[in-house]
Amino acid sequence: MYQVLARKYRPRNFNELVGQNHVSRALSSALERGRLHHAYLFTGTRGVGKTTIARILAKCLNCETGVTSTPCEVCATCKAVNEGRFIDLIEIDAASRTKVEDTRELLDNVPYAPTQGRFKVYLIDEVHMLSTHSFNALLKTLEEPPEHVKFLFATTDPQKLPITVISRCLQFTLRPLAVDEITKHLGAILEKEQITADQDAIWQIAESAQ
Repeated sequence: MYQVLARKYRPRNFNELVGQNHVSRALSSALERGRLHHAYLFTGTRGVGKTTIARILAKCLNCETGVTSTPCEVCATCKAVNEGRFIDLIEIDAASRTKVEDTRELLDNVPYAPTQGRFKVYLIDEVHMLSTHSFNALLKTLEEPPEHVKFLFATTDPQKLPITVISRCLQFTLRPLAVDEITKHLGAILEKEQITADQDAIWQIAESAQ
């Protein structure tokens, strides 16, 4: 069955990430030393890997071999995360759930233990879209989070987040990829797919992707 290349080649571990070495190194080190934070904030422009890194982190936290920077990829949990069906990874698009009622409904389930995993992970994308009342409701949980819960926030607009929320998160700023990084990565994918392409065309695609 054909699979969209963007999904087929989405990084599944820190070693596969392109251009965000500062983030992968910091997270890998923290995982290996067991220095886990309860809330992480990933910021950066669209398409730089915020959600991808958050999913990798969720897998690292819940891999059945133990908390690790190198998930095994073969246990039921790793496979479930890769396939987008891990029950304890709750992904929310804040742009479509801005009301305080939505946030309270979400937070009502926070006290309950994970169903399958080690941690219940809430991945909230475009978190800056939440309303002021939603942030206030979320703040109470961030101040006294249960030990079994991790919050992973992603945003293109960190300046719209209340400072009270930012101060309770471990923040990572992802940088835009350089043209040569994109070109090299595209070339590697084309080679794996046995597709020939003009180098100038690849360069132009890379420039347009920035």
